[in-house]
Amino acid sequence: MLPLRSFAQQQGKMWRVGVLTGRHVDFLDPDNFYGPFRQGMRRLGYVEGKNLVIEWRSAEGKTERLPGLATELVNLKVDVIVTSASPATSAAQNATTVIPIVMAGTGDPVESGFVKSLARPAGNITGLSTMSGEVRLKQLEMLLAMVPKLSRVAVLVNPSIASIKTLEIQAKNLEILQAEAQKRGVKILRADARTPQEIDNAFSWIRQQKAGALIVWLDQFFLQQKSQIAGLTAKHRLPSIAPDRTFSEAGALMSFGRNYADQSRRAATYVDKIFKGAKPSDLPVEQPTTFELVINSKTAKTLGLKIPQSLLTSADKVIE
Repeated sequence: MLPLRSFAQQQGKMWRVGVLTGRHVDFLDPDNFYGPFRQGMRRLGYVEGKNLVIEWRSAEGKTERLPGLATELVNLKVDVIVTSASPATSAAQNATTVIPIVMAGTGDPVESGFVKSLARPAGNITGLSTMSGEVRLKQLEMLLAMVPKLSRVAVLVNPSIASIKTLEIQAKNLEILQAEAQKRGVKILRADARTPQEIDNAFSWIRQQKAGALIVWLDQFFLQQKSQIAGLTAKHRLPSIAPDRTFSEAGALMSFGRNYADQSRRAATYVDKIFKGAKPSDLPVEQPTTFELVINSKTAKTLGLKIPQSLLTSADKVIE
């Protein structure tokens, strides 16, 4: 009863949540990540301006800004820090061992050193994992279903990562993808990009290398530049698959990955439990259960591709 009594005594408290992310914050409810988090908090009884303040901090695509922004949130003495993606979680972890941190989506939190185990995190960090390694193998499979004669596939990667550990995991996941592609007679070509200009340069290089398709790596900066990336895939007539539905909505061929909106809403439930007295160390990390495939049929027609029935039947949305 003690946690409940403690929460009851704090009913009049103004809770402060810090949100730390790498990409631009669109303060609109329709936003695929931030909107569902705010909606989730409202459904749990938290109203901004009444009993909730959300301190938004975005690195605007510049990963090197995350440590400073994490320190800002710590100095504001927020009650919880919500992070989006591994670089933000790493920055928050380095900034505090006291303030609870809720991951709204991080690769492998055990291998990254954020938690001891998924079942018992043990520290001040918990939340949701993306476990995106297997997703990339599925993305490759879907590209091959769409373009069966592929021999070269480019992978767009952002090497500007906040921690050495995360960089090592990125390299390991790329090796796994390369090994799987090799079994299928496909060569993986890595293209790095840290800035909008480097994205342009990467696409020129991809074209020179005669890659037949593109996989966009999960990255906050690439999410921010989704319109640029989708536009370049159209310009170079390059079939592509990305980790988030907003890429397909912007004009890319396909997207397959975790349901960002669902995970953001789930992150709100973690914040609520912590406000009510739960310790992060006692809250198991959730793995994604909802994935979504979105196909842009208009783009497929432009590229002269026929969408296989197997993909059409498994698609959550087909954009006409």
